[in-house]
Amino acid sequence: QVRLRESGGGLVLAGHSLSLSCAASGRPLSTYPMGWLRQAPGKEREFVAAIAGGDDIKYYADSVKGRFTISRIVAENMVFLQMNNLKPEDTAVYYCTTSRRYCSGSGCYDVSLYDSWGQGTQVIVSS
Repeated sequence: QVRLRESGGGLVLAGHSLSLSCAASGRPLSTYPMGWLRQAPGKEREFVAAIAGGDDIKYYADSVKGRFTISRIVAENMVFLQMNNLKPEDTAVYYCTTSRRYCSGSGCYDVSLYDSWGQGTQVIVSS
């Protein structure tokens, strides 16, 4: 069973940056998608970013494109999310996530694809 552990959340001012990290264990994840979801208070969990397994194509939600960058170190089973120019609407609990299924194209944006996630890390962006 895969285990995911996030770190790096916190409180920042709008316009500033944060970097999230996720350490995965339990199974090699190089061939499966890994990414980030988030959930703001009173809202449903939403897709943020992902790296598809194998081809390393990256996918971003429109709301974060150009500001967030996802990366991973396959050998260490780790994935990262660099968040720049943060906005108050980025405030949410961020979850590292992966799936036992492959994805490509639009399928990688589907929240229901992801079947494992960590405890989450809180990001608060103050204006």
